[in-house]
Amino acid sequence: MLFTSLDYLLFLPVVVTLFWVLPLKFRLPMLLAASWFFYMCWNPAFILLIVGMTAANYMLGNILHNAQSHRKLIFGIGITANLLCLGVFKYATLFVTSAASVVGLVTHQTPDWHVNIILPLAISFFTFEFIHYLFEVYRGNKPVDNFVLFSLFAAFFPTQIAGPIKRYPDFVAQMLSHREKHPTLKMFDEGLPLILIGLAKKVLFADNLAVLVQMGLQEPSSYGAPELWLFAYAFAFQIYFDFSGYTDIARGSAMLFGYKIPINFNMPYIASNMSDFWHRWHISLSTWLRDYLFIPLGGSRGGRWMTNRNLFLTMALGGLWHGASWSFVVWGVYHGLALIIHREFTFIRDKVEWLKSFAQTKVFHLMSLLLTFHVVCVGWVFFRVENIGTAFSIVKRMVFFKPIYAAAEQGQFFVLKENMPVVVPVVMAMVALLLIQNWPVSYLNTKQYFKKLPAPVKAVFCTALLFAIITFTPDDSKPFIYFQF
Repeated sequence: MLFTSLDYLLFLPVVVTLFWVLPLKFRLPMLLAASWFFYMCWNPAFILLIVGMTAANYMLGNILHNAQSHRKLIFGIGITANLLCLGVFKYATLFVTSAASVVGLVTHQTPDWHVNIILPLAISFFTFEFIHYLFEVYRGNKPVDNFVLFSLFAAFFPTQIAGPIKRYPDFVAQMLSHREKHPTLKMFDEGLPLILIGLAKKVLFADNLAVLVQMGLQEPSSYGAPELWLFAYAFAFQIYFDFSGYTDIARGSAMLFGYKIPINFNMPYIASNMSDFWHRWHISLSTWLRDYLFIPLGGSRGGRWMTNRNLFLTMALGGLWHGASWSFVVWGVYHGLALIIHREFTFIRDKVEWLKSFAQTKVFHLMSLLLTFHVVCVGWVFFRVENIGTAFSIVKRMVFFKPIYAAAEQGQFFVLKENMPVVVPVVMAMVALLLIQNWPVSYLNTKQYFKKLPAPVKAVFCTALLFAIITFTPDDSKPFIYFQF
């Protein structure tokens, strides 16, 4: 059941209505049942896996909390069990095909090894939330003592498929507090516009940009550097609008039940360096990697070399988490190296007086913004293109600036294609504005002018947005990109 489908637009109002009309003691069980139904709409059989993982982690959390000895062993068993479950379903195919390739290099005859395992929807996000839960209980936090509450923490349908990755103390506290026993106008005043904005990001921008990106991937060798850079820009904003649109819909849907889900994006493309980018992009994942991978590896406690090593491993494993493909590992390694280079530059900058002074100027900030955005765009090539060889070939043409109109036929140049999405020129103009000057966006975001608008103005805006969504939605709206993870 996609957020952009008619099914969800019928499902959500029904569940919200039931939630608020039912007596208090029935609300959370009903919401859990609705969340499990939401998952079963994809594949009913896999609800057994999700419920089984939920029950196992619920029991492990209680055993870990009550254990007087061998706590590290129990904790290790829990983490290992979760990772094994994720590994079997998500990475078995990658391991088998990689092993076959190695055998082929040695014997010059690659064996025909295949595994046929269906990847359960959202298993990565479920696993990360369970690991977070066991970590926090091991560190001394109180476990959830109610199975319905724990199950709903993991299965809550707005965040079930692609996050944001929740933290159980905060979310369970919201479920227990019952601060809002009745629906309020504020919930709908904030939630409904956020859902509409998320839908607009997805169907108006991301889905139309997807057409442009696909043009470039059909024959990447036919295009020169200017075109390939434009395709990279297009994917950068496709994935941003796609994933942040999902997050907006998730957060807006949660608000209708009185729950607040943390933001996942904070204008990532105005980041002034790679560290800043990861403080703005997929915030729930980057903080998870910091708290449950980087810090346990040693964090920044062991000096520069050890810190860089831990940073590299964290990003490489974070890349692998995104999918069972070596292209994702390359993407993670690329970002790890970029972060290390930024750290080393910062270390040198602080020791060179003139460089330290220059770093405080507006010119340096703008240069940093432009460089960071283009470094990120190069990384997106590895994220989007499954074949590593093709991805490196595209990056090579971009960096060494192969000439425009490299194609045999001029008509292959994407601007001349008749089916170019209408919204693309608008989006590309917006990209240019964001790169040229970001202070208007930052100012409007800081002041939160939309929240301060009068209700009639908000109503007009939402009506116009809904009309635009209905009018310009592509015929074949794609699933959200992060559904595959």
